[in-house]
Amino acid sequence: MEQIDILMATYNGEKYLKEQIESILNQTYSNIRLLISDDCSKDETRKILNEYEKKDSRIKVFFQEKNLGYVKNFEFLLSKVENEIYMLSDQDDYWLPEKVEKTYNRMIETKSDLVFTDLEIVNEKLETLYPSFNDYMKLSKKIKKYIGDYRLQYLYNCVTGCTLISKKKFINMCLPLPTISQYAIHDTWIACVVANNGKIEYLNEKTIKYRQHGNNQVGTEKLSHGFKKLDEVRKLFLDVKIGLFKTYVENESVFSSNIKIQNQKALQYFEMLEKKQHINFKDWKIFHNLYKTESFTYYIENFLIMNFPGISRILFKIRYLILKILRKR
Repeated sequence: MEQIDILMATYNGEKYLKEQIESILNQTYSNIRLLISDDCSKDETRKILNEYEKKDSRIKVFFQEKNLGYVKNFEFLLSKVENEIYMLSDQDDYWLPEKVEKTYNRMIETKSDLVFTDLEIVNEKLETLYPSFNDYMKLSKKIKKYIGDYRLQYLYNCVTGCTLISKKKFINMCLPLPTISQYAIHDTWIACVVANNGKIEYLNEKTIKYRQHGNNQVGTEKLSHGFKKLDEVRKLFLDVKIGLFKTYVENESVFSSNIKIQNQKALQYFEMLEKKQHINFKDWKIFHNLYKTESFTYYIENFLIMNFPGISRILFKIRYLILKILRKR
């Protein structure tokens, strides 16, 4: 049974920290090393961590002297990985007892480089809000379609970091973690690097109770279908894509030569679309190359929103009014 490093970044997490640490220490797979880096907490987090480090030799705690932010805090932890396999952990979730064992076994069985799972969305008291995070975030179909393909994490953020288990050999490719975009944070980038250079597998089980309590650093964000205006949807789409492709262009070494060229063209395309308010007739081929494997409905809807926002605004208003009449909005 090989040892696995588990990385937890903390910041003012006193409320749920003990429960999360206990859920990790009580895993059925016990040969773990829990590395915790605290990012200058001002509550009782440091006291709690000191107590646990004294109680369990599997815990190693680091206290930062200045606030790094959660992305750079995870970067620090990644630099401390010693074992060949590691996992990421949030400070406020609850790991189901067989999480480590099941994801590790899946990795070994499939000879993969990264495995991720589904999550159950819960409230502060660990009561179920939504039974499946991936269903709620409309990711399940994309995971099924793109598992084993670089597109899994290239265009969509399908891998939730607190569920992943991965191999140390990819860490040097991931570091330093990019901070250009809020849509390409530590776990997004780690999974993207592995998807483009290794093998990713999915375990279609919930291994975490993913707690939503209002103060999450990263949580279940508002879905675009809840927006009332087409311009809100379009802005979100463009913000996400521009942020992603800026990250890809500035960290091009992890991509193949063909993908590097695609990244540059895609960035130019989406930046150009920001300036188009009504109609665009330029560089449609780039959109097609990116989304040609998508469903016809998805392709057409997004193509119109991006390239014909003037027409799409009218269609969007009609659709929203119909859904409101039907009480689906």
